[in-house]
Amino acid sequence: MSDKPSNAEEEYFARENAERMRKLAAEQKAALASTQREDLKKQHWMRCPKCGMELKEIGFRGVQVDRCFSCGGTYLDAGELEKIAAPEGGAIVKSMLRIFGKP
Repeated sequence: MSDKPSNAEEEYFARENAERMRKLAAEQKAALASTQREDLKKQHWMRCPKCGMELKEIGFRGVQVDRCFSCGGTYLDAGELEKIAAPEGGAIVKSMLRIFGKP
């Protein structure tokens, strides 16, 4: 018998962890005052979460994605992964959407 978890088990635990992270983020957001949230938004708007450099929007499959030309990171806003993946989204993308998509 194999000790390695099945893909279904891995997906289940990844979904559970993502849901826990969503709940934690919602609690943290609720705890911050509105003015604090606005200040943070101004500080981080269009900045790379990895290296802090400026993000540029580039078009990809009809969607404006955020790209950091310093470290090479590409970032998607809510709903953009679904737009890029549809209609031909493969099994890997569909699995990612089940895990990280909206609950």
